[in-house]
Amino acid sequence: QVQLVESGGGLVQPGGSLRLSCAASGITFRSYAMGWYRQAPGKQRELVAVITSEGRTTYADSVKGRFTMSRDNAKKMVYLQMNSLKPEDTAVYYCRSTYYNIDYWGKGTLVTVSS
Repeated sequence: QVQLVESGGGLVQPGGSLRLSCAASGITFRSYAMGWYRQAPGKQRELVAVITSEGRTTYADSVKGRFTMSRDNAKKMVYLQMNSLKPEDTAVYYCRSTYYNIDYWGKGTLVTVSS
């Protein structure tokens, strides 16, 4: 059974930091590209960052220079370090794994940036 479980969300003040984690099970993790997506209230889900099986990362323009995605294949984990958070970063953050046409999603973790 495939599971992606996100954690690390919460309430943070503008300018603060959070680190999200995604624990994967039931997949050959090292073969999968992994991604972080987010969905703000009333908006469509959007890409935040992806990391290939080889470890190459790509970021949305809105988070470049503030967010860093990484993976630990031994632990089957991906992380999203989020710095200099802004109110517009408020959203539910989802983890996704992709291998050719095989696609899994986690249930999400809520990040709220507010003073």
